[in-house]
Amino acid sequence: MAFTPETNTIIMFLMMFVGIFSGYQLAFVLSGVGLLYGVFLFGLSYINTLTMAFFNVMQNYVLLAIPLFVLMGNIMQDSGAGKRIYDGFYVLLGKLNGGLLLTTNALATLFGACTGVVGASVTTVGTLSLPAMMERGYDKKLAAGMICAGGCLGVLIPPSIMIVVYGPIAGISVGGLFMSVMTAGLILSSFYMVYTAIRCNKNPNLGLPISEENREKAIKEIGLKGIVFSIIPPLFIMIAVLGSIFFGIAAPTEAAAVGVVASIILGLAYKNFHIKDLKKSLEGTLLTSSMILTMSVGAIIFISTFNSLGGIGVVSRFILGLPFGKWGIFLLMFIVTAILGMFLDWIGIVYLVVPLFTPIAAELGFNPLWFATMMILFLQFSYLTPPFALAVFYFRSISPPEFTTGLLYRAVVPFIIIQVIVFLLLIAFPGIVLWLPNMMS
Repeated sequence: MAFTPETNTIIMFLMMFVGIFSGYQLAFVLSGVGLLYGVFLFGLSYINTLTMAFFNVMQNYVLLAIPLFVLMGNIMQDSGAGKRIYDGFYVLLGKLNGGLLLTTNALATLFGACTGVVGASVTTVGTLSLPAMMERGYDKKLAAGMICAGGCLGVLIPPSIMIVVYGPIAGISVGGLFMSVMTAGLILSSFYMVYTAIRCNKNPNLGLPISEENREKAIKEIGLKGIVFSIIPPLFIMIAVLGSIFFGIAAPTEAAAVGVVASIILGLAYKNFHIKDLKKSLEGTLLTSSMILTMSVGAIIFISTFNSLGGIGVVSRFILGLPFGKWGIFLLMFIVTAILGMFLDWIGIVYLVVPLFTPIAAELGFNPLWFATMMILFLQFSYLTPPFALAVFYFRSISPPEFTTGLLYRAVVPFIIIQVIVFLLLIAFPGIVLWLPNMMS
């Protein structure tokens, strides 16, 4: 039986949502729906699409950066770099009102640049900073909100796995995307710092500074050399990775390999990285990379079938035909993304919406790099927006029982508002995020 492209589009989306809400893994839902419907439309020979999808992913040179960046982040985490960074910032910023909150944000920013994985950032930053803040009577909601929001900066500050996945799907340079998204991430981190400083200066009881006695004790334990050695090397690794991309010395994949070597050297220099730690890092990398790349295979199969039956054209014509105008359609695309973010992980959202929305945005006249940056910034919201707020769930896994899910949902609200403010700022002034990529080109 022959169906119209519109009917095929509706059926495929219905099959996909039924599979997702039945509790099946999204990778298998996408590949299953794509294969089954492809065989139904085109015959048994369509099964070859599965083999081609695996080869497509295995031969994609850009995607090779994913396991390398994940390995780099795992090594940084397992070598104790996070604790050393926190100790250094603790001495530098702890004397200020809300100093430990500012330290937490600085750690999250720098560690996010080292790992690029939200789960690792939230759990590491939370494990290091939460006990210190609770011991000194810091406000629970402000502390939890800062850890959850700061941990999400790993999405925006390269090397971000989301950027490595997003770039090839949208047909955009990963290096250029690194530069534009990094600017957005640093602006967001700065806004968190300003917000925290204002609140703690208005009400010092929210975050009392450390005593001079404790600060001197910390300096004595760590030493000035230790403070420098805790912060500068990880910062140097980040600059080396991004600098090699910015100046055209290396592509993201080669830069990721450099980052792995540098992180191993740093771990050995810390004298806290052994064979068992390397084994743990490699096992974690295998699990994370396999999950992401399997999702890639499923998405390729689904999109191939969807495109073959004319689904992308159907969606594009429908959205462009809406009487909302350019900015109304822009808002609609981001509302759809926000709704998906409440139920799906970012990987599934990227593979579902980017092939659909990227050509629509280009048709509307939006700069592809700016639109991709705004989409990645918006996708970060999904880590904080309930009910599928992954950052909240990560934090719950390492927090005491008094940090209830309801408390955490309330804690992240001010930081979501800050994200919306930054989002609107970058809409009003798109040149902010395009300046570095333009310099790069």
